[in-house]
Amino acid sequence: MTVATFRALHHDRAAGDPLVLPGPWDAASARTLADAGFPALAIPSAGVAASLGYEDGSTPPDEMFAAVARIVRAVSVPVSADVEGGYGLTPGELVERLIEAGAVGCNLEDSVGHATLKDPQRHAEWLAEVRAEAGDALFINARVDTFLVGTGDPADAVARARLYTAAGADCVYPILAPPEVLPVLREAIAGPINMVAGPDQRSVAELARLGATRITFGPGMQRYAMGAVGDLAAGLRA
Repeated sequence: MTVATFRALHHDRAAGDPLVLPGPWDAASARTLADAGFPALAIPSAGVAASLGYEDGSTPPDEMFAAVARIVRAVSVPVSADVEGGYGLTPGELVERLIEAGAVGCNLEDSVGHATLKDPQRHAEWLAEVRAEAGDALFINARVDTFLVGTGDPADAVARARLYTAAGADCVYPILAPPEVLPVLREAIAGPINMVAGPDQRSVAELARLGATRITFGPGMQRYAMGAVGDLAAGLRA
């Protein structure tokens, strides 16, 4: 499936029918999710970090891109990858590494170390450079971290989202935005909006009802799976 097809999955969706993209953390989980019938996958950086034995945000770039490449090779559906803040690579280097790994898209966050928001205008300019380097070859999902490390003000999230879409982002991702804020964001932001759900049908259904275009799970599925393994292990020792 091409990048154009992946991009098209985000548009002209019926109300209440978001694109649900589960998050694999390795090749085996990717195959399981693809076999379940999902049309595409979205790799969470935190899930990959945990699978490789790193804290979230500390995976070396080479290991992250290698993990992305292994997941892409394991499935026939398109795969987007969370590459955090770009690992200090130039826009050209970042695009080259993503395409080399086989990813059709990426998440790019607007905070540093999950602690400080970047200047939105400068970040928008950087996103524009990434778009210029990628052309139509990558779907750019611009994360908006206002609700993660900022004030939590929806007006700030809207302002950032508008800058990022004007810079060429295909989708915006107000991570950890409370569900009740989603209608406000939906009204003010043109284009697809990515929301994060818990790994359960009720959470997905609520975000769908409120107007999410795309739903991902961050590291939720990896943590759910490890919890199940922990329960199994505890039972075996009982």
